[in-house]
Amino acid sequence: MATGATGGPSKGTAVVTTPTDTQVLITREFAASPHAVYRCFTEPELIQRWWGGTMGENVGAAVDLRVGGCWRFTMVVGGHEVNFHGEYREVVPDARFVTTEVFEGAPGGSAPALCTYTFTGAAGGRRTTLHLLTEMPSREARDGMLDSGMEAGVQACYDLLEELAIGVDAAAP
Repeated sequence: MATGATGGPSKGTAVVTTPTDTQVLITREFAASPHAVYRCFTEPELIQRWWGGTMGENVGAAVDLRVGGCWRFTMVVGGHEVNFHGEYREVVPDARFVTTEVFEGAPGGSAPALCTYTFTGAAGGRRTTLHLLTEMPSREARDGMLDSGMEAGVQACYDLLEELAIGVDAAAP
């Protein structure tokens, strides 16, 4: 993972791999604590500041962070709403959560993907490695996600998330 010699921000360093025919693994290091990065993934007011990157205007994030709770994110791109939603299957504060994910605009509908987010801390608590394993219902669904420009979007979103998480850490007592 590329980071500065001082352990500074890790801009543009998300690594996307395909461990199996139906999986996508994204690995990214952030120059912030697991607590701050986890908060940025799970608190609506923080999600709205990074989710969607620069692709559109984030107009809604609802989160019921508990097993069986649901989430839904909405942005407007080119005058059209883009929505994703899911249900939490596992929640371990500051360490891991597992959720389903559905892109509501997929042609012909979309079967849920299963997404496992794991946050691992290092370097005195001010660095976090995220592993996001997405399990798609088929190879075709996985390939469609990869062909959608997802990787560029992830890089932009995670760069914004890192800046935000650094600020969350700086504001902590």
